[in-house]
Amino acid sequence: MGLFCLAFLSGQNPQTEIQIKMEKQERKQLPKIGILVFEGFLANEVVAPMDVFTKADVNGKPLFNVLLVAETTNPYVSEEGLKIIPDITLANCPDLDVLVVPSSMNPDNQTHNPSLIGFIERQSKGTDYMASHCAGAFLLGEAGVANGKQIVTYCGGGEELQKDYPSLLVQDDNVNSVVMDGKIISSNGNLVSYLASLELLEKMAGTAQRQKVENELLIHKLK
Repeated sequence: MGLFCLAFLSGQNPQTEIQIKMEKQERKQLPKIGILVFEGFLANEVVAPMDVFTKADVNGKPLFNVLLVAETTNPYVSEEGLKIIPDITLANCPDLDVLVVPSSMNPDNQTHNPSLIGFIERQSKGTDYMASHCAGAFLLGEAGVANGKQIVTYCGGGEELQKDYPSLLVQDDNVNSVVMDGKIISSNGNLVSYLASLELLEKMAGTAQRQKVENELLIHKLK
């Protein structure tokens, strides 16, 4: 069945249908940012990078292809009750340019999950950046992808992170909100995930794009 017929049956303008297909194809060519999702994820740590990296540039064009990645494409529920449906599974996920690893209130559930840890380890070999928020640092530690790198976790969690993963250079979480060392960027999590995402955005897309996104998010209203 032709595109015009499909559009007619769906009640959609054929030109709109073509435009949607073109936009989807263009998005596939953009740098891929994967945000890991699992049961009980902390909502801010998934929403913040989505909020920051899905904002268009000054010409209204998207800069990144942002994907929610999980073990299945079934709905997942955050600690706060937010339900989301992932875009793609771990098994089908393409090579990413950036992988964002959030946390949960029970990170042992994730560090003891070989599927999640194996995925982080595999993706790290080709990514430009690996980001962790809050206890997501424990997942990077378990995967061995941040050995010898400065990293920070949630406030009060630094001592445990250093004890569990002595190869990490754990920074004082009472002093450092966001730490970047090479391709590893980490944060205390929660709303600080926005700050870390904005810093990574500036690295990838420049200061002007960061300022544009900050203005759209009304960051100045929070100061």
